[in-house]
Amino acid sequence: MSASLTGGGLPAFGAAPAGQLPTAADGQAPPGSLPTRGPRPEVAVVMATYRRPDMLRRCLEAVVGQSLAGDRYEVVVVDDGPDDDTRRVVEAMDAATGGAPAVRYLRNVGKGPATARNVGWRASAAPLIAFTDDDTVPDADWLREGLAAMSSGHAAASGRVRVPVEGAPTDHARMTQGLETAEFVTANAFVRRDILLRVGGFDERFKRAWREDSDLHFAILSLGAEVIRADRAVVLHPVRPAPWGISLGQQKNVVFDGLLYKKHRALFRQKVRTQPPWLYLGIVGLTGAALVALANGAPQAAGWCGLGALLGIGRFAWLRLRGASHDPAHVWEMLCTSAAIPFLALWWRVVGAWRFKVIYP
Repeated sequence: MSASLTGGGLPAFGAAPAGQLPTAADGQAPPGSLPTRGPRPEVAVVMATYRRPDMLRRCLEAVVGQSLAGDRYEVVVVDDGPDDDTRRVVEAMDAATGGAPAVRYLRNVGKGPATARNVGWRASAAPLIAFTDDDTVPDADWLREGLAAMSSGHAAASGRVRVPVEGAPTDHARMTQGLETAEFVTANAFVRRDILLRVGGFDERFKRAWREDSDLHFAILSLGAEVIRADRAVVLHPVRPAPWGISLGQQKNVVFDGLLYKKHRALFRQKVRTQPPWLYLGIVGLTGAALVALANGAPQAAGWCGLGALLGIGRFAWLRLRGASHDPAHVWEMLCTSAAIPFLALWWRVVGAWRFKVIYP
């Protein structure tokens, strides 16, 4: 039988349904909580931000405008810049709410989003932590629905992310749309604080906004706990403007696939990837073979290998453009970046394998 959503917002210790873990007694701070003045908030909204004050302002306006009463939650913004404009946005929002909810500003000084989120949840004594990102727009009932989903005592819940796109998406927009089907992302997640304490929060070795949420998800699952869906807790995630060739810089994320695989091999193979990127390996291998053949005075062999590499690049570009925007500028970007991505991705894969001493698919 589920506990009602009263008092501290989480059920008391006792027999928990299968797949769930016991919580702290109602009204009693769980181990590791920080001392508070006045009533402890039921939930803390934690978000990391990095020099995007306008997006942060839009997000905060939605967060402080929740249908949940302001005295039932607090907002903790952790600035990874840090940046004076960001601080002013947070301070102005706190002044506007009059402390209900409190909007707090903390600094992280460029240590990455995983570290920033740890700074945020550890600074709150709330028994439930709601994670979102500074470029989202939470629905007005987001927190209310998240609390309702978590009232049955589960370890964590994954909310719903909506990515609005008009017309055929660009490659970047389609990447963002992947959030809609992801199992667990920091754009919209609810985690009990005692569970965060048990798993140690986010692994701060994940220095980029990549795989740190998957690592937390897998760590919770490894406890034998269940991460439920909270589809009524919705955040909007508009597609951010992106510079030309953004996909090239994103290849560095592959480094942290190595760390995730080293920590959670079975779950990585089950939920992330089961085999190496054969198309990338083929393109790079054929290119290397063409150069070797050319250096050894075999132009015909070099030509055939080069043609094979070009066909592989063409197939990769076609896969990226299938169902995407065919605007000439976008097509050109896909052709250019598709020629470079296999080489960059494999390079960063080697870096990850070396750094974390692991070979991963």
